[in-house]
Amino acid sequence: MTKGLGGLNSLQISAAVSYPGTIKALHYHFEQTDYWAPVCGMLQVVLCDLREGSKTHGLVNTLYVGALRPWRLKIPHGVGHGYKVIGQELAVLVYLTDRFYNPRDEGRLEYNHPNLNYDWEIQHK
Repeated sequence: MTKGLGGLNSLQISAAVSYPGTIKALHYHFEQTDYWAPVCGMLQVVLCDLREGSKTHGLVNTLYVGALRPWRLKIPHGVGHGYKVIGQELAVLVYLTDRFYNPRDEGRLEYNHPNLNYDWEIQHK
């Protein structure tokens, strides 16, 4: 494990390139924490708290991050997450994780899951 900025322990670094209108959603981890750094383009990020017993369990939040809002996101295990590329530019997302990829550590929800009740089009208008 390497010690990064702010004491972040990261084990794996990855990057994803996505084109305008692309939706990458939704998944969550049972143990892994993700650290996102969008470095190009703009992302409409959806986060939904799936953690039983959490005071924000069941809540959904939308964040707009990227070139115009260069935030870094920490996504704890148990929080569903995904994004849509908004605007006309491709987006590049660099993400660090505190564990190596393990497909058994991942759960998925469809982008239009009825319990999520999330409208990808209305959110950014």
